[in-house]
Amino acid sequence: MIVRVAWLSVALILAGCFGGEQESERRTAETITQGAVTTQPSSKAEPCPVTRPNGDLPPGETATSGSRYLGNGALWTELYPNPLHPRPQDVHADGSIEIKVPWWRGVAGRLTIAGQRLDAHAPPASAYIPTGYGRTGFQSTAVTFPTPGCWEVTGRAGGASLTFVNLILEPA
Repeated sequence: MIVRVAWLSVALILAGCFGGEQESERRTAETITQGAVTTQPSSKAEPCPVTRPNGDLPPGETATSGSRYLGNGALWTELYPNPLHPRPQDVHADGSIEIKVPWWRGVAGRLTIAGQRLDAHAPPASAYIPTGYGRTGFQSTAVTFPTPGCWEVTGRAGGASLTFVNLILEPA
């Protein structure tokens, strides 16, 4: 009897250790509507529903192993690994964290970026979007997150939008 209970306990523990990636994929459902990609958590249990790359390549880019592209046919970005460990040079004196975020626009229009923290109250993220990149194509940007945490970022251009969620960790 004791041996049977021990084996059952081991089986239950092992069952909980495997299939985590599939469960994570089930908890995060990607919704694509009218030129927008938004990651929607399907379970409140996940502390930060980070967005996974969908492999949609921007025009002119080529796939590499471990491609981190996210796109919807109108806007694209390249996601950093989640969670993101900021480098020392990314951290400002006030503790805010500035991350370079590349964007590609398949639609004409000025790119705007907005960000909000999902897991706690914080001021909104801000973005530096330099001029001179034209109305379509590649656009260099930098997003400043006032605090570490779970952040939702949305880029918009020409009526299209692309949203992703990133987990920014405390600087080391």
